[in-house]
Amino acid sequence: MSLPKSTSSLPRLINSRSAVFAITRPRLSLSTHTSTTSTSLRVGGAGSITQSRSISTSRRRYATEAKFDPDSVERATDEVDVCIVGGGPAGLSAAIRLKQLEQERGGDELRVVVLEKGGEVGAHILSGAVIETRALDELIPDWKELGAPLNQPALSDSMRFLTEKSSFPMPHPPQMNNKGNYIVSLSRFTAWLGEQAEALGVEVYPGFAGTKVLYTEDGKGVKGVVTGDVGLDKDGQPKDSYEPGMEFHSKVTLIAEGAHGSLSKEIQNKFDLRKGKDPQTYGLGIKEVWKVRDEVYEPGKVVHTLGWPLDYKTYGGSWLYHMEDNMVSLGLVVGLDYENPYLSPYKEFQRMKHHPFFANILKDGQCIAYGARALNEGGYQSIPKLNFPGGALIGCSAGFLNVPKIKGTHNAMKSGMLAAESAFESITSSSSASEDASESENAEPIDMSGYAKAMENSWVYKELKEVRNLRPSFHNPLGLWGGMAYSGLDSLILKGRVPWTFRNNWEDYETTKKASQVKPIEYPQPDGKLSFDILTSVSLTGTNHAENQPVHLRLPEEQGARERHTQANVSDYAGLLGRVCPAAVYEYTDAEGSEVDAEGKKFVINSQNCIHCKTCSIKTPTQDIKWTVPEGGGGPKYSEWDKPSTIKFPD
Repeated sequence: MSLPKSTSSLPRLINSRSAVFAITRPRLSLSTHTSTTSTSLRVGGAGSITQSRSISTSRRRYATEAKFDPDSVERATDEVDVCIVGGGPAGLSAAIRLKQLEQERGGDELRVVVLEKGGEVGAHILSGAVIETRALDELIPDWKELGAPLNQPALSDSMRFLTEKSSFPMPHPPQMNNKGNYIVSLSRFTAWLGEQAEALGVEVYPGFAGTKVLYTEDGKGVKGVVTGDVGLDKDGQPKDSYEPGMEFHSKVTLIAEGAHGSLSKEIQNKFDLRKGKDPQTYGLGIKEVWKVRDEVYEPGKVVHTLGWPLDYKTYGGSWLYHMEDNMVSLGLVVGLDYENPYLSPYKEFQRMKHHPFFANILKDGQCIAYGARALNEGGYQSIPKLNFPGGALIGCSAGFLNVPKIKGTHNAMKSGMLAAESAFESITSSSSASEDASESENAEPIDMSGYAKAMENSWVYKELKEVRNLRPSFHNPLGLWGGMAYSGLDSLILKGRVPWTFRNNWEDYETTKKASQVKPIEYPQPDGKLSFDILTSVSLTGTNHAENQPVHLRLPEEQGARERHTQANVSDYAGLLGRVCPAAVYEYTDAEGSEVDAEGKKFVINSQNCIHCKTCSIKTPTQDIKWTVPEGGGGPKYSEWDKPSTIKFPD
């Protein structure tokens, strides 16, 4: 149903590939009144269903003279069985497994909703990865027959140590063996998972971000989430197009936002899920996809490197994967526990491409995609408590990346599957499964501790425990050299069978030295052929945010916060944010008079550039940048390059 936007104060029409959530909306008057709206849900694909329900909500005309309070808005609500926040591999695997279990039991009443902040499923997933199919084989055994876009098997493995001008072969750790794995577009694979979920009857809503956690009346459990408001201006006031977000009340809420998500952080703090755990540590992965010449293209080739361009004190390494169709994915991961505030991960990556090893492959090629994201690096000892009353953390929201493997998709998918099995068992066996709304409202939050126990007994934890000491072994006075020596011994001989566990003792921001303690780093200018200025790279992400919306990268609201931030970060840390951000979001620009925040500088946040890597809130020494979710659909569109009809390659 098509409705004029000016009549809407309920969430806008939701369109996904085969699901339509149509809401009829009455026209507003100047007075507050109550209306009843009916919703019709149609889900296509296998097991097609039709549902109707009534939503009762109070409507009011919002005055714009006073400061607008979004929390005062009465919102449309919907009751679901499981609400999954995040449409990545973990969230979609959970959704698929839930519907599979429903089919095995012969039912068709389980409502599973996936909220994805990207404009389409896969839009916020960086492409170019090597995927281990272990979890996929368990979840969808006939994935080949169903057309999963895993087309390029990994055919060769090697590891090299780079100096500034040369490279040398290194022993290949067994954890990095890629036999049986596939080099894929992770964006395209995620979109395919979304299609499988929808075919089973999952309601997948792209462009709808989970922005707020809903707690039970006593505050001791989670009962769902609120989707983001649409149509607020930069001052937080409602525009003519304003539409409040919607409340999804669920028996189980699964948080699958990815690394360092805003709801994940809130829930971990609320329920003290990190008690007794090491701090989570992170790396920043920066990636490009190139189309290369036939004579240098070796389909299925996988190469990893250590060494240059990073110094021995900085953890990191690079990769080069030869994908299908003359595509190569290359990138650099920099551990965010680096010390020197003058270091720029973006510029390190750009100069890395001039190394002969990379330059010979990229020469006369075309860079067609760029992106960056934060990666969990804490490993086994940094995994938080996984369950909370009414839900659980899955995928990278918890942190299951196997750092030595540089792989986490298989672990993320398995966590989603195990969470689904625990949720399904709890829902079907609990009295809260009653359709009586009053009973559901008063029921105790569902206990998801079975999921945590299942993970502890799974191959995921076994895999992560074996390699638990490899990444932290680089925290030593010899840096790279000491880490390489211990990692070689542990990965080849000890295989984690030791009575000790190295700890992650510091948050990444705490390791940053002051500018006065280190030397500045000079970087070469980009040549426009192999290396590029940062705004050129950002243009390849397809990122977009409506300019007249609230800034989603926020300083504290108290008076003087901007001045204190600028004073500390400019005088003590030489404007670190302007270097660590891989999308030129932050600047400390020269200013005069009333424009000055501190130190002769004005702090500028170009939020429209943001590619949602969340590195700023991880590395900022003053820990006063809060990353929040922008309007749904905003951010990068990493899937755009992956559509052959939209990409033109050189002859």
